[in-house]
Amino acid sequence: MGTKKKINIISLGCAKNLVDSEILLGGLKKTNLALTKDPEDADCIVINTCGFLDIAREESVETILQAAELKKTANLSELVVMGCLSERYPQQLSEEIPEIDKIFGSNDHRQIVSFLSGQDYKRDDPLFFRSLMTPKHYAYLKIAEGCDNGCSFCSIPIMRGLQKSRSISSIVAEAEKLASNGTKELLIIAQDSTSYGWDLKDKVYLSDLINQLNKIKDIGWIRIHYAHPAHLSDGIIKSMANAEKVCNYLDMPVQHASDNMLNKMRRGLGKKGIVKKINSLRECIPNIALRTTLIVGHPGETNHDFKLLKEFVEDIQFDRLGVFTYSEEDGTLAAKYDDDVPREIKDKRKNMILDIQNDISLEKNQLFVGKTLKVLVDKSGSNISVGRSEYDSPDIDNIVHIKSSVEVGSFVNVKIEKANEYELIGKLV
Repeated sequence: MGTKKKINIISLGCAKNLVDSEILLGGLKKTNLALTKDPEDADCIVINTCGFLDIAREESVETILQAAELKKTANLSELVVMGCLSERYPQQLSEEIPEIDKIFGSNDHRQIVSFLSGQDYKRDDPLFFRSLMTPKHYAYLKIAEGCDNGCSFCSIPIMRGLQKSRSISSIVAEAEKLASNGTKELLIIAQDSTSYGWDLKDKVYLSDLINQLNKIKDIGWIRIHYAHPAHLSDGIIKSMANAEKVCNYLDMPVQHASDNMLNKMRRGLGKKGIVKKINSLRECIPNIALRTTLIVGHPGETNHDFKLLKEFVEDIQFDRLGVFTYSEEDGTLAAKYDDDVPREIKDKRKNMILDIQNDISLEKNQLFVGKTLKVLVDKSGSNISVGRSEYDSPDIDNIVHIKSSVEVGSFVNVKIEKANEYELIGKLV
């Protein structure tokens, strides 16, 4: 018997991409192929690329070029590329990097597995069940693909198409299977989770899905990402408040706070409307942690627009906040505008917002000192563990240092003794 072909998967970009890689990995595990975590040991590398923003495209191209080098220096005989960059620029990739053997789209899991294994997977084969690339106690749950919103700066609809929601029954079945494999926390993701179900023939809503997921026995936390403020209905807010497993947390990218910019960005809601949604959330779910994302330097952003954004960040006091500098995306509405904010001004504005947020984060974290928080443990060492409270999503938010060794994936109560801008430190109680 010959040795098995070794496959290495490299997943770049967002959590939605990660889920695609996990589905592929699940499919590959059903074949006669071996999997390796070491690219240098692989006969074939599959790179799931990200095509959103300059920095992500550069990382994707750089990763492909590094893998291509392994054809000269290691065992590599096949290089396969999938994901958003390959959806967007298949021609350019194959012309500029001839070492690529095959290019696939984001959802071509069966075709990729057929290509790598030589086995024919028919279209109607049941979906390969995901093999998690996260620790098994938490998993991203993708409830829809694509987006209908048409924001000026965003190329997702070009790469991923219009919104295609999954049925509630298929999402719940996946969540139940994850729970039976040890998943304790579900992280709900879509391009716009708040418009989930609108496109289905029998229309359903995110609130209906929340109510169903809340019934799954072994799930402890449900965390909702990527709410669009214009689509955040009272029904969704109520279902979040009433579902005891839904974390007091919402990731809601508002992008800006100047009406001029919100209009240019085609966000469908002005500043007044955004503030009203935030007030409703805080009223219905008093201790909710709100995460948002902002874009600075979008074409047309004036000093006055930025001043309004700064004041908004100071006034609203978000619990968690990320900032992007505007990056031109081919084919979008904003690409037709003159990119008139110089790079150094974009960077300066980004840093100013982050400085304000640092102070807010420190202040908010210090309020936890002396309090006891329920924490889900992500990592454990000989005398220290690291976890998160319900107010924190993995990899992007605060962490809690625990002065003990605790089993990964367990929920524990931690009394907070110290705090800095992005960390809490405490002991088991």
